[in-house]
Amino acid sequence: MSPQVIVITGANRGIGKGLLSAYIARPDTIVIAAVRDVSKSTKDLSSVTVGKSSKLIVVKIDSTVDSDPATAVKELETKHSISKVDILISNAGLMGHIAPTIQTPAQVVREHFEVNTIGPLNLIQAFFPLLEKSDAPRFLVLTSTVGSIGNMESLPVPFFAYGVSKAAANYLVRKLHFENPRLTSMAFNPGWVQTDMGNGAAKGVGMEQAPVTLEESMEKLVALFDGADREKSGTFTEVTGESIPW
Repeated sequence: MSPQVIVITGANRGIGKGLLSAYIARPDTIVIAAVRDVSKSTKDLSSVTVGKSSKLIVVKIDSTVDSDPATAVKELETKHSISKVDILISNAGLMGHIAPTIQTPAQVVREHFEVNTIGPLNLIQAFFPLLEKSDAPRFLVLTSTVGSIGNMESLPVPFFAYGVSKAAANYLVRKLHFENPRLTSMAFNPGWVQTDMGNGAAKGVGMEQAPVTLEESMEKLVALFDGADREKSGTFTEVTGESIPW
């Protein structure tokens, strides 16, 4: 039986590192950490516990560089003999500006789209041939309830650039579901997690820190990822398992 192969972007810290730590501790699992700085991240990830017959591979994928995902695929195929990917997790994200719509410069919106929308698009396009070779291919995208149009009134936060780019990422996820009948394509909100980005956003709106611990989020998120299948594909799911309006 071949090992399960999982790709995680932004795997060197926060939610990405939490997911990596959970998966790499399992036996017979290959986890591919896609990061911006390979040398630094290799050192940062050297202390994670690796399960029996499991393997960690670190490759460069910068979400702002269109060619990086395709280059990473070539490296994985030629240097590491990776012939398929079972789970592609798009986690890398940008939350770099706190302001309401009227006060958000167009360039700031472009920067958020580059990472939060175009990044996942480049990722799935490059890795799709490897996903097709999996018996149960999954494309799982970390988005946010801030990107929910149907539930906008419940989160009156001034995160316009972040929210509009995540709403576009949600469209990508659902569109892929309808266009690819073998692919499980799902969007997930991990909760407002106590990471550098999550705490930074919380402080930006007067909170001391984000309300959800990384451990709480990872336990529930990994369970949801394990249960992701074609029947659940095309959905937007809260870390609690509840459905989120698009």
